Amino acid sequence: MDGEAGPMSHDFLMRPFFSRRMKRFVNQEHEKEAITLMKELRSNLEQEAVYLPREAGLKLIESPDQHKNGISARCRNVQVEDLWSLTSFFGYSTQTFVLAVNLLDRFLTMMKVQPKHLPCISVCCLHIAATELEDKCNVAPTHELIRISQCKFTVSDLTRMQKIISEKLNFRFRAVTALTFLHLYHAVVLLHTSDGKEILNLDKLEAQLKACLCRLVFSRAKPSVLALSLLTLEIEALQSVELLEIAQRVQRHLKIADGELLYWRDLVAKCMAEYLSPECSKPNHKKLVWIVSRRTAQNLHASYYSVPELPTIPEGVWDESESEDSSEDMSCGEDNLSRSAGSDGEGAFFPAHFHRP
Repeated sequence: MDGEAGPMSHDFLMRPFFSRRMKRFVNQEHEKEAITLMKELRSNLEQEAVYLPREAGLKLIESPDQHKNGISARCRNVQVEDLWSLTSFFGYSTQTFVLAVNLLDRFLTMMKVQPKHLPCISVCCLHIAATELEDKCNVAPTHELIRISQCKFTVSDLTRMQKIISEKLNFRFRAVTALTFLHLYHAVVLLHTSDGKEILNLDKLEAQLKACLCRLVFSRAKPSVLALSLLTLEIEALQSVELLEIAQRVQRHLKIADGELLYWRDLVAKCMAEYLSPECSKPNHKKLVWIVSRRTAQNLHASYYSVPELPTIPEGVWDESESEDSSEDMSCGEDNLSRSAGSDGEGAFFPAHFHRP
């Protein structure tokens, strides 16, 4: 027994030593990860302005004159809702949807666009985003994307449009977006709390971000500020002092002004309240599921080949100095894919605290 007591006693005495070493190691790794995250936040903050839509273009889209002469904010919002529906239908990630919206807004605020070309542009932006971010085997073929979107253009139209968009955006597709910051903020919270993952639901935050992106006004927000607005609103609802302190440290680190954050937080809260209202049309892919029944799919397949081609899109159409006389009017409220209620924009992702008092 005495012979056995020695090693057992030695192991027992060594436990605190190994425990201290392990704790020190964990703390060092924790500190390294925290520094890496903060550097990544700063790096993305420096790049975010490069991928913002042009302010002058946003003002033009929001102008009342655009209802007659070009793309209006309402037309743009309807197309983004349709992109949300297509994203859900094809099983694309939130990253793909957010990038598609970013590409769309950057292009629309850069070039003068005729309304008849807007569906082709938006679907093309989704296809570019999916090609960039999704596994190759999961990217929908162009003819299938056109058929499901129910838009009246051809594969050759989409190919030409993809070339135009790619060249005008200088092939800068991997943008810094609000989702970039949302993921980084979430990682910071998880790093500094033991139960952050259970408390702060990333899927919920992503769904709320998608709802915001369906409103053109949020294209004006800096991605870092929009993401922090979503985060702080959710933390406020959770009433977590610990998480609020973490968010405030991040705000100070990125030097985001209180007034700027408060302004966008109020707009986000208003958007969430409106999105909860029964009158609000929410993106839904149920209509898309219906159209791919066997008989309907056959009819659609036949009609796909009978669709008249759009006029060839010459480079001159996209010249910012071109006359607006050739623009056509387009009803933006009819036949969109997102008219019926439902989707991941309801239920637990949009809790009751967002209701207006």
